[in-house]
Amino acid sequence: MRPTVHDIAARAGVSLATVDRVLNNRPGVRSVTRDKVERAIETLGYVRDVAAANLAKSRIYPLVFILPEGDNTFMRGLAAEVEAAKVRSAVERTAITVLSVPAFDPAALAAALREARALDPAGVAVVAIDAPEVVSAVDALREDGIAVVTLVSDLPGSSRDHFAGVDNVAAGRTAGTLMGRFLGGRNGPVAIVAGSMLVRDHRDRLEGFGAAMAESAPGRQLLPVVEGHDDPAEVDRLVSSLLADHPELAGIYSLGAGNRGLIAALEKAGREKAVCAIAHELTPHSRAALLSGTLDALLNQDAGHEVRSAIRVLKARADGLAVIGAQERIRIEIFLKDNLPVDPA
Repeated sequence: MRPTVHDIAARAGVSLATVDRVLNNRPGVRSVTRDKVERAIETLGYVRDVAAANLAKSRIYPLVFILPEGDNTFMRGLAAEVEAAKVRSAVERTAITVLSVPAFDPAALAAALREARALDPAGVAVVAIDAPEVVSAVDALREDGIAVVTLVSDLPGSSRDHFAGVDNVAAGRTAGTLMGRFLGGRNGPVAIVAGSMLVRDHRDRLEGFGAAMAESAPGRQLLPVVEGHDDPAEVDRLVSSLLADHPELAGIYSLGAGNRGLIAALEKAGREKAVCAIAHELTPHSRAALLSGTLDALLNQDAGHEVRSAIRVLKARADGLAVIGAQERIRIEIFLKDNLPVDPA
């Protein structure tokens, strides 16, 4: 049976009120008495249930989520999951503030992190951009004792507490292995469309894709990466140019967003069946393109799981508790037209 505060009080020969003051590090306890209580805690092996204590005290966790603006369908889905978390705030004892910043703008993101710091939250979740000013802003939060979770795109050079997202090198490798197998003996180069090389998830996916392609399709030419900034119109223009300049193009890997543009360009050129196309994130547009055969495979991450994970980790860090790694692991989902989940719509 687990020891209780009553056992501590009995062992130390003090009142429950004194035990409570020591456990909560409040003043008004003589050092000799505090030592007796702490020895009793150690002897009994008492482990405090922080979650229960916070529930009893009705503790609220103020959290800040910093998300990119724009019509990136995945990011809008992520924002919807944060809004759903705000609806659950009474149950989860959170108070969530959302700050929006222009996509791929390090200066704006660093300013938003400083704004979040001024709000004195228990923790901050941020879709990171890998830039020195962003690293500095995250480190300043940590120096103030504010927990930080990077969301979707990591910032490993910072002192952030946790990353809530998939292993993006593994995601890129998965795309590369699929591309190599799907192309088989078909000739022609493969194009790569990124959002921006400023974000770590896109760089990691590119690294993994190139390594896996070298193994699964040695000698296959990979064209220089083009950056569409997750903008469908820009991606449409870039892919249309690639298709015109490389009539023998065999495959396209879209490692960012803006896939409405990829789909439109392939279909306008009548190349949707001739070019193997692999992309990321299950959205209404990518679902339809997978079913029609314009896209061959999708790699997906569960935005809801990422948001819930970020909240759990930020609350645990605020309480000084360990994170359960297996619970917070975000898995890479691989979808073909044959195994699509039921459309909730």
